[in-house]
Amino acid sequence: MNCYLPALGFLTCWLLVCPPTVHSQVGDPNESPRWWKGNLHTHSLWSDGDDFPEMIAAWYLEHDYNFLALSDHNILSSGVRWMPLSNIVKRSDDGILQRYRQKFGSSWVETCPAANSTDSGETPLEVRLKPLDEFRCLVEQAGRFILIQGEEISDSVDGKPLHINATNLEKLIQPVGGASMREAMQNNLRSVLEQEASTGRQILPHLNHPNFGYAVTAEDLGHVIQERFFEVYNGHPDVNQLGDEEHISIERMWDVANAIRLTQLDAPPLWGIATDDSHEYHGRPGARPGRGWVMVRAHYLTPEHLILAMKRAEFYASSGVVLEEVNYDAKSKTLALVIPAIPGVQFTTEFVATLKPTNSNDSQSNSLPAAEQIGQVVASTTSLTPSYTFTGSELYVRARVISSAEHPDPSLANQRQQAWTQPVVP
Repeated sequence: MNCYLPALGFLTCWLLVCPPTVHSQVGDPNESPRWWKGNLHTHSLWSDGDDFPEMIAAWYLEHDYNFLALSDHNILSSGVRWMPLSNIVKRSDDGILQRYRQKFGSSWVETCPAANSTDSGETPLEVRLKPLDEFRCLVEQAGRFILIQGEEISDSVDGKPLHINATNLEKLIQPVGGASMREAMQNNLRSVLEQEASTGRQILPHLNHPNFGYAVTAEDLGHVIQERFFEVYNGHPDVNQLGDEEHISIERMWDVANAIRLTQLDAPPLWGIATDDSHEYHGRPGARPGRGWVMVRAHYLTPEHLILAMKRAEFYASSGVVLEEVNYDAKSKTLALVIPAIPGVQFTTEFVATLKPTNSNDSQSNSLPAAEQIGQVVASTTSLTPSYTFTGSELYVRARVISSAEHPDPSLANQRQQAWTQPVVP
């Protein structure tokens, strides 16, 4: 199906052959919710990615994702934009335009002579970048795959990067800055939440790669309680996932931030997202697709149902491990998982907890646990049905599942596939 007929004009063509997509599967609404796989952090030629957005969307569809948020830096894929082919080739390779035409047809791909054309030599070309509302009808499928509009709000404080993704935006949000990292986080989050309130749509903000440039600390994450989501895993190889001699790992930051929230601020915990932060789609080194994602448990494949489910913590983060079930029984205070068996693969589940303070400041309600009590592995098992029952000493418990299988496209040395469940506060 060709959704661009120049003789008719785009809008007329869209109404004729691309009616609005119904973002839900056909079925019994009383059925149990299911798991949907998606990536919330993706870049295209609209900012610093190296492929056309519809080519990227097709990759995720063909690799069995159910939803994808396009999140270019400080821009939405909307309006009219032309890009010199020479710039596109510099980012990718000489074959990118041919692959684009092969995928979607010559009548879909629009080129024109560049504005700085000369009479000598080959005429340089420009290629039109298609906006989301124009190309989504080529790839979306009801009940199987949807696209969600997003933005990576890219700000900085004293030269250090602050990047916050906002998923399911209606309008572009400009970064607003601040006198400190915490103030800038709060200001940008306020802009997102204000748009959510004014438009009446569900929007999900999450903090990206806090160790990128070592810009955001665990204390920042802990104290900006308006932020409920952050990337516990980001597949970009340059985001300092594991920290260094002077900086803790991103997963350690998660536990420190939640210890602060639960002991000092009486605030809800921070929840962890995995993304691939994809930029490169041609096999070159860098931030490639398919490294990290979220699995969301919801009835329907719509932006609203997915985001509401995530706001209820009905999701887990993954860099390769698939979980069949994640359940918490409030009556027995038991967190239980079911892991599908894979021949030749062993899964180790570590239950990670931060314990209630037992130091000399116990009498103070806002005392922080000792360092060794934060993010402690309180149980470990290789069972495919691991479970943990609270003893009463834990502030929260989360599960980390580690596969013996290597990651098929690692961003870290000796990386294994993993999954992270959300912290449960009894």
